[in-house]
Amino acid sequence: MSEGRSGAASGGQLEERVDLSAETDAKISQAESLIGASHDNLREALALLAALEKRCRVGNDALSLVRVCETSLQLCRDCGDDEALVATLKNLSTRRSQKTKAVSALVQKAMPWVMDGDGFSPIAVANDEEKAARERLVVALRDITDGKIFLEAERARLTRALATIKEEDGDMAAAADVLQDVHVETYGSLSKREKVEFILEQMRLTLGKKDYVRAAIVAGKINKKAINEEGMEDHKVKYFTLMTEYHRHEKDAFELAKDYHSIYSTSTVQADEAQWREALQSTVIYLALSQYSNEQQDMLNRVNLDTNLEKIESCKSTVKLLLTKEIINYPLQYQAELEAMSAFSIGGPDLEAHWKKTFHTRIVQHNVRIAALYYRRIHGKRLAQLLGLETAALEAEISSMVSDGSVYAKIDRPNDIIRFAAQKSPEAILSDWASDISSLLHLVES
Repeated sequence: MSEGRSGAASGGQLEERVDLSAETDAKISQAESLIGASHDNLREALALLAALEKRCRVGNDALSLVRVCETSLQLCRDCGDDEALVATLKNLSTRRSQKTKAVSALVQKAMPWVMDGDGFSPIAVANDEEKAARERLVVALRDITDGKIFLEAERARLTRALATIKEEDGDMAAAADVLQDVHVETYGSLSKREKVEFILEQMRLTLGKKDYVRAAIVAGKINKKAINEEGMEDHKVKYFTLMTEYHRHEKDAFELAKDYHSIYSTSTVQADEAQWREALQSTVIYLALSQYSNEQQDMLNRVNLDTNLEKIESCKSTVKLLLTKEIINYPLQYQAELEAMSAFSIGGPDLEAHWKKTFHTRIVQHNVRIAALYYRRIHGKRLAQLLGLETAALEAEISSMVSDGSVYAKIDRPNDIIRFAAQKSPEAILSDWASDISSLLHLVES
């Protein structure tokens, strides 16, 4: 049989290529005939193709090599011999100087046999035997793609499929461990959407096994600009929903408020009244539970301008009370309705009790700040009466606020006097007087 040769060059700069397409056609047809006669001839057919595979590989006939490799896998598949399939896959992919096209073809040929059309969900199986064969093939394909840049997308999808299999077996920790080994954010062959989906899955599984430190690290890999793009609304909602789980564990009320407000501002949520109502309610509740700060006040004012707030009377009333510089009576008018909302109950009874206690504390702190605005000094007993607190509880709360810098105060216990304004030195008083006189003269002259 004549063989066409091409690619030879002086000095040996190019590898010689041998055209084995005609022989490949004949040998593939012969192998298929052997299998057609009896599935027991699988070993003989594979040996026939193995010899041809070596000739194609050494002869640099990539097209024929790919055909031989794919046919070898297909014959194993047709015979239903899963062990031979995995062994053939490993043998062909690890041949010396194996071509990248051949390895890619092997992986892409076998992937539809373990994954559905979406590219990452494992196929359904009917029994334990099929399940074991599916997992063996997924593991073998992952091993083949390991360290190969030209197969990084396939490796990511196979890893996600294996994690799904582990999760279906009830082993959440193993699923998370499998998935976190892939640093998909560095892969250039995956689309932006697929990267986000993969990282969100990493977050979900990591939170599922209660590894909150790693969950925070994984969450930092999400590109915020990407999830804010049009068409990524579902991913944005899923991301911030997962973040609420993390921040709820950290008991960070202000971050929870920002998470829910991000969900609320998503276009798909805005289109569904039930969804935006729940998100807005949660935003208001966690803002009320947040520590006082400029950022918290700014967000309260922005939420107060939202027209949808008018439709939720309890939240509207709460925001108005927190922004008004007046003492708030506890419990609030809508206290029972607020505490019945899901934002309080999610996380179990212990967390619910924590939020209720924090809510009372935030109201007390608000009242102390208001008292500091209107009083330079006041008797502790009188302030406790105004705020509806025991004297010891009031003193403990003021001490805590002074410690974190929320308010200036000094307590004179023998005389039961609380001073909210620092005593000025004679020099400071004189300086203020001179400044006032200067301002007065300027007004008179103008």
